[in-house]
Amino acid sequence: MSADLRLVPPLVAPDGDSLSAIAPLLPIRKWARADRPRERLLDTGPASLSDAELFALFLRTGLPGATAVDVARQLLLRFGSLRGVLDASAAELRELRGIGPARAATLIAVSELCRRALAEKARDRELLNAPGAVEDYLRLLIGTRPYEVFISLYLDARHQLLHVEESARGSLTRVAVYPREIVRRALTLNAAGLIVAHNHPSGGVEPSANDRRLTKTLQDALTLIDVRLLDHIVVAANEVFSFARHGWL
Repeated sequence: MSADLRLVPPLVAPDGDSLSAIAPLLPIRKWARADRPRERLLDTGPASLSDAELFALFLRTGLPGATAVDVARQLLLRFGSLRGVLDASAAELRELRGIGPARAATLIAVSELCRRALAEKARDRELLNAPGAVEDYLRLLIGTRPYEVFISLYLDARHQLLHVEESARGSLTRVAVYPREIVRRALTLNAAGLIVAHNHPSGGVEPSANDRRLTKTLQDALTLIDVRLLDHIVVAANEVFSFARHGWL
């Protein structure tokens, strides 16, 4: 039996992908065309592939006794979700057998391309009327970070995106934000509006009393320079809380 045959049972991926009964015993190149991820993507489109199979196309090859799909399944199991993999650092990715510098770099590049694509989508529209685009972007950007991050989105008079900036970074439970620095940056960019956001690594999106005080302080400071605070969004892995939507601004 050759070294690249699958010698172990397939792992169960979080997305529940499955292959034919024969496929687990063979290297991918010997699978039926309908089972091979690359061919199925070209024949029926990317929506027909599981998360593990899509990741396998970037990994390209597997390991002795495991295919690229197996390695991709292990990635998803290790990091818990698609977004978890995309948010992992190079060091974290390389802890997994089969992920070396080249593969880690590829996965990080994919993650960054996703973020930039969502940022482009946000820039192309009036953000005040497109909360979904903002929230999708923020969930991917900071939703699974293991530490708190405070993000500022500076907008022009048409409420289109001028600039995104990480204004502060903290620990698991708190981050120090300095409103005067955000005000100074708004003046430099000639911004007319601002959306701010931060994440809750511990889960849950209910704003704390400190979150509400900071929002009020920032709103008052921005009013002095005629910049409107349009929203403060609290982000977790799978949900968000909007101050504006709840009538708190």
